[in-house]
Amino acid sequence: MDRSSALASLRLRVGGDTHAWAIYLITVVIALCAPFAMAADGLPGDGLDGGLGGELSGGLTAGLNQQVRQLALAGTRTAGSGPSRVDVVVGQLDARLRLAPCQRVEPYLPQGTRLWGKTRIGLRCAQGTSAWNVFLPITVKIYGQALVATAAVPTGSVLNASDLVQAEVDLAEDTSIAVADANAAVGRTLARPLMPGQSLRLAHLKPRQWFAAGETVRVSSSGPGFSMASEGQALTHGIEGQLARVRTEGGRVLTGQPVAEHRMELAL
Repeated sequence: MDRSSALASLRLRVGGDTHAWAIYLITVVIALCAPFAMAADGLPGDGLDGGLGGELSGGLTAGLNQQVRQLALAGTRTAGSGPSRVDVVVGQLDARLRLAPCQRVEPYLPQGTRLWGKTRIGLRCAQGTSAWNVFLPITVKIYGQALVATAAVPTGSVLNASDLVQAEVDLAEDTSIAVADANAAVGRTLARPLMPGQSLRLAHLKPRQWFAAGETVRVSSSGPGFSMASEGQALTHGIEGQLARVRTEGGRVLTGQPVAEHRMELAL
């Protein structure tokens, strides 16, 4: 099994099922590790001394196949404008590495690793003459529909509907979230310029001020089986993406996220 066949067998179309999509990414990464773990002669051209021999454990292989089948079913049941496909580009290990022969290599996700954009996975020798652990760079590309610029738009411009069009973009190309809803973009001011064909991100948009200090603000909160709402006086400006503080009539100071004109939601 080579890298291209691993990708071909796993390039499923998955809709808006977030849980399934997370499992899918992990599945792809593990599948792409499999060729390294099963290559008896190591990685050609990487300067290794045959350190990546042996096979993946039967349990891992069986789990991989099961997840692929489940995700194939999930892809036929889900719908929406979520991610449509994923590509994983595998990088190169450091050519200076000299690894001892290993009968079983285990791929894993390092703590805190996010399968998004340029990242890495770990490879460790679980059975061999000496233990070793290396990190393999990968690039995760997640494609979905979002807004892109039809022409160059300078900083400070107010976006019009004609400035944007829907297109397939790499959602993981930037850490800032891609904007897919034109209603959330038109009329907004750019905090940084857009190039033709560039994906519009939240970081491109100047944060909105939903209320000013001293104004009356409606505070709401909800959860399973309950909801509450009250009013108070803003102690700080209500800037989009920043926490704000409001004092209620009873003197209690509440902290939450400004979400709309004169509205704040409490973070539970």
